[in-house]
Amino acid sequence: MNTPASLGLPIVYLVDDEDVVRDALGWLLRSRRLLSEGFASAEAFEAMLAAKSPAALAEWPLAPSCLLLDVRMPGMSGLSLFDRLIERGVIEALPVIFLTGHGDVPTAVAAVKRGAFDFVEKPFSDNALVDRIEQALARSEAAIRARLTRESVRKRLAELTERERDVMRLVIEGRPNKLIADELDISVRTVEVHRARVFEKMDVRSAVELANLLREE
Repeated sequence: MNTPASLGLPIVYLVDDEDVVRDALGWLLRSRRLLSEGFASAEAFEAMLAAKSPAALAEWPLAPSCLLLDVRMPGMSGLSLFDRLIERGVIEALPVIFLTGHGDVPTAVAAVKRGAFDFVEKPFSDNALVDRIEQALARSEAAIRARLTRESVRKRLAELTERERDVMRLVIEGRPNKLIADELDISVRTVEVHRARVFEKMDVRSAVELANLLREE
């Protein structure tokens, strides 16, 4: 089955109200050949998302991404932004790593239980942080590829004719061609033709592969 070869360069979003922290993180990521984009407030990051159309947001992010998010900031807190990201349905493809002071550890632990990827205490170990970022980016890539696969399957299903859908349903149930022909009141040869077209349109080579594809969808 065809899969997307490249999703674009990974990017790490940095949301922290301290310039020095964003600059240090940006430098660290550049030293590891990772792109980053900084935001001085949760409001600024939220505004970036709000500017996207619903259709664009549903397909965002397009490249493996993660978010380093400070827990405490003036105005909207990191936790409030995290809640909005959950509402927008983006944290699966945009894993969130909280940056926290020692006093915020219980809060960060609670956020992890609600779906955050992890939290890192300040001051943090550069190597440990980059390791977690790379793991978060790997999770993001897997989520994006799964989303693209689902979208591809839906598009392929939409191309099937009603009769091809009928044949596909019975093929998935494990019916032999003769029984499919009897149930649909068509010839065995017609079943074979529809079956071949279903396999071609769905880009599979067997009934088992077809069933597995639709199960994932």
